[in-house]
Amino acid sequence: MKFIFDRDTWQEIYGSIRKNKLRTGITIIGVMWGIFLLVVLLGAARGMENNFNKMFGDFATNSVFIWGQSTSKPFKGFQEGKRIRLKISDANYVRSEIKGIEFVVPRNQSQGFVVNKFKSLTTGVYGDFPLLDKVQKKNLVYGRFINENDIKEKKKVCVINDDIYKQLFDKGEYPIGTYIKINDINYLIIGHYKNKRMGGGPQGGIHIPFTTFQQVYNQGENIGWIMVTAKPNVNIVQVEADAKLLLNNLHKVHPKDGRAFGSFNLGDRIKKITGFLTGMQFLTWFVGIATLIAGVFAIGNILLITVKERTKEIGIRRALGAKPGEIRRQIVLESVFLTMIAGALGIIFGGFVLMIIDTMWGHGEGAALVNPTVNIPVILIAFITLIVLGTLIGLIPAQIAVSVRPIEALRDE
Repeated sequence: MKFIFDRDTWQEIYGSIRKNKLRTGITIIGVMWGIFLLVVLLGAARGMENNFNKMFGDFATNSVFIWGQSTSKPFKGFQEGKRIRLKISDANYVRSEIKGIEFVVPRNQSQGFVVNKFKSLTTGVYGDFPLLDKVQKKNLVYGRFINENDIKEKKKVCVINDDIYKQLFDKGEYPIGTYIKINDINYLIIGHYKNKRMGGGPQGGIHIPFTTFQQVYNQGENIGWIMVTAKPNVNIVQVEADAKLLLNNLHKVHPKDGRAFGSFNLGDRIKKITGFLTGMQFLTWFVGIATLIAGVFAIGNILLITVKERTKEIGIRRALGAKPGEIRRQIVLESVFLTMIAGALGIIFGGFVLMIIDTMWGHGEGAALVNPTVNIPVILIAFITLIVLGTLIGLIPAQIAVSVRPIEALRDE
């Protein structure tokens, strides 16, 4: 340990580096680039993951949406092109007959012309059950979501999202308890929530009780679509296939008719995105570590050259009584020193670049990379790995240096 703090040792290391400024600088840049690349790529991958979690964090991701379309095959006396309309009973059958299901949420939608005093807009109006708040959690700013009493009494109440609020109300105006007109019918606002943005557009609009929607829009038992959420670890693709098969039987649709029911499997899409993120992280580690190893080998090469140039000097030191361990430790220490300097610079510059990325693309509703950071334990692991590699690579020129016999070194020209 005393050897590390020996002044003469560091003077020799400084002298060696000073003699090869350009070569040493290029080598340090090579190692610095490796850990810099690792930090930036890991931070960018984390930013993408955070953005993904921001969009879907409160969403029941193991879900599939199913709606009725038109048949493409004749079956049991029905001609091709029969229009399929889902019913409340269909949702109940899916809930009771398909295994592995956690929630089945029937929904309806229509367009509505909305007026508040002198402001107006046209937007989607959704007929929903309170259960929707469990599978698509609403980040409420004020008020509450639809409850069972609203459903039971068919109340003319509504919940609006942030986009609707900004277009119908002045900034800072409290919306709860006020009335808006939707297609010339007054609705009491009971809730206001911040809307998620998925696929680049706002999700949601104005929500009214499902039973109110049925009555106002004369829907009877018809529903627009059903959202089926499977339990954790249940194959949502199989749930989708089972649900469609059941609906085919209920609506007398040909078993091989692939157009009668449309669907969007969110769980399957998210699984693919998650797989992509995992693959990206693996690739990041692979590229970063490979670059680090290449940089560390460059340090080994420059030390080999240094040892070759200092062969005579090493021979003199050996002849004067320097022990092989002292020479070995000095060369390894030089390798570790260069590696640590390069690693520290790479981490600093990498963190600086991530700060710039966060400032430019990490904020706002359209943020692409949310909080692109790297955990401190990951940085420490990378830095320690770099030091270990620097130590190991330094042993090669160190061993070559001490393997030369003093008399042969003194004869070297």
